[in-house]
Amino acid sequence: MPHLTANDLKVRGIAAIESALVAQTEAVISVRGKDRFVVMDMAQYHHLRECELEAALIQTRADLAAGRAVQESAQAHMARLAELLNQPKI
Repeated sequence: MPHLTANDLKVRGIAAIESALVAQTEAVISVRGKDRFVVMDMAQYHHLRECELEAALIQTRADLAAGRAVQESAQAHMARLAELLNQPKI
């Protein structure tokens, strides 16, 4: 993964990012010698977001299948939360 420094950005601006992303989809920006940020093009960002959402959907389906979820109306949910909040702490 290409590395950019904060000074590269100060001197070259967006051109430094564009040149770093020519061959790779992501680039690391370091500040005072420490890796601090990652930049990527929008297509890569959207791809990663889709992957996160797909993973969340898979986890939700697994929770439903394993019975780790409660399906109820909004009123029943609020009543259950109120009951949980009123229980004494152990």
